[in-house]
Amino acid sequence: MIERPRAAAPHRSGGDGLVEVFVSDEQGDVLVDSWRWQQLAMRVLAAEGVKGQAEMALLFVSREAITEMNRVHMGIDDATDVLAFPIDMVDNSRAAGPTARSATPVVARVEGGELPLLVGDVVVCPAVASEQASSHAGNLDDEIALLVTHGILHVLGYDHDDDANAGKMRQRERALLEELHWQAPAPEIFSQGY
Repeated sequence: MIERPRAAAPHRSGGDGLVEVFVSDEQGDVLVDSWRWQQLAMRVLAAEGVKGQAEMALLFVSREAITEMNRVHMGIDDATDVLAFPIDMVDNSRAAGPTARSATPVVARVEGGELPLLVGDVVVCPAVASEQASSHAGNLDDEIALLVTHGILHVLGYDHDDDANAGKMRQRERALLEELHWQAPAPEIFSQGY
């Protein structure tokens, strides 16, 4: 079993229920096995300690759609391979005062632990993944697995904003991919860095 590093994001738990990953393939450039990537996403979330009633969306979009998202949200007018949009970044065990979970009078009367944890959205562009796969992860299958895992780690609080954080994130990605995707010794996939 993969050990969760101490530097990772805080433990996450929703109310009573199960973790759900909603997948939407909104592009037609590359054939995507939505069920397979949903299963990988659910296993990554479980390995990272997400449990209870929790929800995440995994979207596969066109080059045009991800270019627009990248422009609006990141200020970069170009396509990218993956974007991550965290939603609930509140550690319920330490939350004090109003949070996104208690923004309305109705919600305020419900205990935070009874509500679903909204993990966030991971948006992947299969067309970009296809173009960079041979020089990045080696093949399209491994590239999409890497991007799904990378995006999930971002919504859970990992980042590669400096060398130390990039090393931790890369190490965690590799461990997750080895256990949950490759099921065998992994090829060297991090030649291009971030």
